[in-house]
Amino acid sequence: MENLQSTTTLQNGVKMPWLGLGVFKVDEGQELVNAVKTAITHGYRSVDTAAIYGNEVGVGQGVREAVEETGIARENLFITSKVWNSELGYESTIAAYEESLTKLDLDYLDLYLIHWPVAGKYKEAWRALETLYKEGRVKAIGVSNFQIQHLADLMKDAEIKPMVNQVEYHPRLTQKELQAFCRKNDIQLEAWSPLMQGGLLDNVDLQEIADKYGKSVAQIILRWDLQNGVITIPKSTKEHRIVENATVFDFELTADDMKRIDSLNQNHRVGPDPDNFDF
Repeated sequence: MENLQSTTTLQNGVKMPWLGLGVFKVDEGQELVNAVKTAITHGYRSVDTAAIYGNEVGVGQGVREAVEETGIARENLFITSKVWNSELGYESTIAAYEESLTKLDLDYLDLYLIHWPVAGKYKEAWRALETLYKEGRVKAIGVSNFQIQHLADLMKDAEIKPMVNQVEYHPRLTQKELQAFCRKNDIQLEAWSPLMQGGLLDNVDLQEIADKYGKSVAQIILRWDLQNGVITIPKSTKEHRIVENATVFDFELTADDMKRIDSLNQNHRVGPDPDNFDF
């Protein structure tokens, strides 16, 4: 974990960057295109979107323009999208993948995820992801917002284990049991909402730690993610924040500071509960 291009190796040998750009709640338009271009220009290699975000067109445009302007090969970028709940099913998931590729105007995705564990639907959707993967149309497949019981249920019938599980993860929701389960099963954990939608930026304990290292609270949290072996995808459209969020490879938190951050856990979610959602 030396720089922004540093990667972890997924169970199938695919290399995935430790840090990427999230674009949740960033609308289509020039601001989005610029954010993606800015991130890639400043060294980011990973961008995470989803069908439900409604911004795949802009993400794809930003990726293409960045490739043209910087000369970075598409193969050196890592693009993720997700199939939405209404499209979960074998044929409908394959169709959703095609639609995402069309909107992004890309030939393939590096990672495709089932967005939520909708009861009675995710197994057929997973079968579709396995087909896409076996046909070489996507580099890696995984899930999002899956708890231990969802993962265990999926793997009972799966030919291929999920390679990634993207979940809400921050110092107020440390998900230690889930992480241990994923580690045991060689499933890479990835954090969405790593900064708790900004809700931790004025935390006194985190500010004390930040002052000690001469870093921002956001940088401390993102570094904590990485040292816990969790991929992280902070969202920003502002250039100085995009750069700041990535400046986390030049210091290391002590074991005591890691424990202190762990102790902030309250099992508190800012997003929906994967065990109780109705969309």
